[in-house]
Amino acid sequence: MTRLPDASRRRTLARLAASSLATLVPLAHAKTDSYPTRPIMLVMPFPAGGATDSQMRALALAAGKELGQTIVVMNQPGAAGTLGPASMARQAHADGYTVSIVPATLFRMPHLQKVTFNPTTDFSYILNLTGYTNGIVVRADAPWKTLPELLADAKARPGKISYGSTGIGSGGHIAMERLLRAAGGPELNFVPFKGMAEETAALLGGHLDVISDPGWGPLVEGGKARVLATLGEQRLKRWGQVPTLKELGYDITVVSPVGLAGPKGMDPAIVQRLHDAFKNAMADATYQRILEQSDQPNVYMGSAEYQQYAVAQFAREKQFIDQLGIKLQ
Repeated sequence: MTRLPDASRRRTLARLAASSLATLVPLAHAKTDSYPTRPIMLVMPFPAGGATDSQMRALALAAGKELGQTIVVMNQPGAAGTLGPASMARQAHADGYTVSIVPATLFRMPHLQKVTFNPTTDFSYILNLTGYTNGIVVRADAPWKTLPELLADAKARPGKISYGSTGIGSGGHIAMERLLRAAGGPELNFVPFKGMAEETAALLGGHLDVISDPGWGPLVEGGKARVLATLGEQRLKRWGQVPTLKELGYDITVVSPVGLAGPKGMDPAIVQRLHDAFKNAMADATYQRILEQSDQPNVYMGSAEYQQYAVAQFAREKQFIDQLGIKLQ
C-alpha cells in the first residue's frame, strides 16, 4: 500500500473531517427543526386543584396545540414552589422535553435556606407569563371587617390568630411578616402550606384564620371569604372597594411573577420555539378567563428580559432579606 506524504495525508484527513462536520450540521438543524416529536413534561410546583394549577393546565392545553404535541402537567409541590423547578434543573435533559413553571420564590429561597440550585445559572428562562395578586383574606363569618380590626385583635391576643401562606419564604409570608413589623409587632401564628387548595380547605374548615396569598377571587365571589386588603400598587378593578396596604399606611407591595423555564444549556432555537408557542397561547380565551378569576393580568417578559430579571431579582431579594434580618436556615 502506497503511503501518502505527511502533507498530503494531513490534507486528506482535514477534508474527511470537514466532510463529516458538514454531514453532522444538517442533522443537528433537522433535529431542532423537527422539535417537538413527542409529548412535553410541564412541572407544576404546586398541588393539583389550586389557582396556578388550573391556570397553567389551560395554558398547557393551548400551547400544546401551537406545538402540535401534548403537554403533560406533573405536579411536584414543596419548598414554597421551588422543589419542582429545582428538581427539573438538577435532573432533566436540556432537550426541551421537560420544562417548569417558575414562581418568584425561586429568586428568594437561596437567601433563606440551603438549596441545590442557583437561579442565575441553572435555568434557561423562556418567558414570563403572569403575576399573582396577593390579598389578606378571612372567612366571611370572621369577626374582622377591616385590616385594622384584625391587627388590633392580634395585639390583644398574641399568637391566638393563625395565618397561612404557600410555604416559608413565599411572597405572602414575607409580606405578612413585613406588615406585622410595620404595625408594631402583633403576633400571628404562621402556618405554611404546599398550595392554595389545602390552604383554602383549612380556612373554610376553621383551622386557619387568615390567608396571605393569591387565588382568593373565587372564594370572595362565592361569599365564602372576605378580602381585607390587597398588596398591589393600586386597587383592583373587580374589587374597587378594597384598599391596598399602601392606602392603609404601609409601604408594602408584592410583585410575584410566574414564568416558564427549562434546564440550563437549552438550544436557543428550542427556547424560541417554546417561547413563541406559549406567548401565542397566552391569548387563549379559557386561560384568560381563569386568570381573571384570580385578578391576574398577562405579565409578559421575553427570554432575554426574563433572564435579566432573574439576575436582578436574585440580588434584590438578598438585599430585602438582609433588611428584614432573616437568617439563612
